[in-house]
Amino acid sequence: MEVDFTGSLSYLSWTLFSNVPSVHPAVVIRQRKSYRRKDGVFLYFEDNAGVIVNNKGEMKGSAITGPVAKECADLWPRIASNAGSIA
Repeated sequence: MEVDFTGSLSYLSWTLFSNVPSVHPAVVIRQRKSYRRKDGVFLYFEDNAGVIVNNKGEMKGSAITGPVAKECADLWPRIASNAGSIA
């Protein structure tokens, strides 16, 4: 993988651009498209959001801003514990 160091220098931090795109596994926690729960309620969010996870399913980040769907919180307890609210 080649890294281009010609990016902008903003107070001792480089903006790096990789020539090779990389794919990271993620868990979708919110989606704009409405979906129907088993109790008949249609649920949709204002935006799409996801959490990047490693191969074991552990979060790479430490905080989640905004609500998390209840279905996601049931499947991923670590995500639920870091969520601000569960919808």
